[in-house]
Amino acid sequence: MWSAKAEYGLFINMEVATRASRPRMVMTLDVGVIQNVGATPTSRLKNHNKSKPHSKNLRKGRYSAPNQIYLITAVTQNRLPVFADFYKARQLIKVLKTEQHAHTLAFVVMPDHLHWLMALGEQRQLSKVVQGIKSISSRKIGHPLWQAGYYDHALRAEEDIQATARYIVANPLRAGLVERIGDYPHWDAMWLCD
Repeated sequence: MWSAKAEYGLFINMEVATRASRPRMVMTLDVGVIQNVGATPTSRLKNHNKSKPHSKNLRKGRYSAPNQIYLITAVTQNRLPVFADFYKARQLIKVLKTEQHAHTLAFVVMPDHLHWLMALGEQRQLSKVVQGIKSISSRKIGHPLWQAGYYDHALRAEEDIQATARYIVANPLRAGLVERIGDYPHWDAMWLCD
């Protein structure tokens, strides 16, 4: 079996299965981290077919820089649509807005995940800030909410922060949850997004 890179960090796993005398191609999608660019034998991918998230792989190479702008994505346990409940989504938003160690630039709370664009403060590491958000929101709602780990992307100087914010808050449109972003209640940005 071999894996090839696809967009958004997904693997396309291809195997040739023979049924009678007719070979066929079988494709599945698994989230993972590619060790080398290009095709990679799946035997070199850690935790390839396990149901646990790849949180250990997500931490590889992670560096926490003060004042750096990060795009964070965190997913609910088993992708349950916890935040389809208005009250629970608003509780998470309160936690984001009161976070002392990061400055929120934009966010959208989707039914089963969070996208958060933030500038990290000077006094805490990124992992501790995200851990705090996940812990406090779980406590406020009354039960564990989150999968282990999270995805982070440190924006480079040449990346357009406002364009990234627009992309984040447009998630409900792309997901087909609303026809206009103004109709979706669980987002905010420090800029007006066109």
